[in-house]
Amino acid sequence: MISIKSNTDLAKMREAGRIAGGALKLAGESIRAGMSTLELDKIVHDYIVKCGAKPSFKGYGGFPGSACISINNEVIHGIPKASRKICEGDIVSVDVGAFYNGFHGDTCATFPCGEISDEAKALLEVTEASLYEGIAKAQVGARLGDVSHAVEEYCASRGYGIVRNYCGHGIGRELHESPEVPNWGRAGHGPRLTAGMTICIEPMINVRGDDVKVMKDGWTVLTVSGSLSAHFEHTIAITPDGPVIMTKP
Repeated sequence: MISIKSNTDLAKMREAGRIAGGALKLAGESIRAGMSTLELDKIVHDYIVKCGAKPSFKGYGGFPGSACISINNEVIHGIPKASRKICEGDIVSVDVGAFYNGFHGDTCATFPCGEISDEAKALLEVTEASLYEGIAKAQVGARLGDVSHAVEEYCASRGYGIVRNYCGHGIGRELHESPEVPNWGRAGHGPRLTAGMTICIEPMINVRGDDVKVMKDGWTVLTVSGSLSAHFEHTIAITPDGPVIMTKP
């Protein structure tokens, strides 16, 4: 069942999204060589709590952190650790959720630590651009497959791998709601998008290959190819006036 939000619901979601977006922005500004992912997680946690919200991910399914922090060939769900240090030249994906006044906001970006390789720069540019290609298709009357196809076409045409084991999702009172939002699909297929739907579009894109694997910790997802991976995400509301990004800080 796809949940349709009222204008009151959307206003509350915008607040949750703004907190999540603010936490993500601060995380990106805080990244520096030598810091641990646990230090970065604390920055995210403290910001969300200071805003009167709760970190959506903390304890979710047993996840121990407030943010998922994934480095280089780690795709998603990296567990924050004191022993995991960020190095010059790394790319760092920070996935953040905030629960506020009964609703969730969920957002992610991949940040450079200092000077990064041309390969990494291109990956970040393409992955972020594909997110906005998908968002542009999130129009009332369109099909979910239009969104998915836009992401796939943009990345695949440039030779990048698209993670197929994980995808975006609906969001609202629950962190994960229907429908699933894949980063691949056929235009003109899938559920019809209607006003009041709220979804997370989140391309997870690899330099080489689609395949991923889960580490022994049961959480951290790696590229099978060993290549770099990037992840960008926004919470989007479908409205009569076009898609609205709810997770801007």
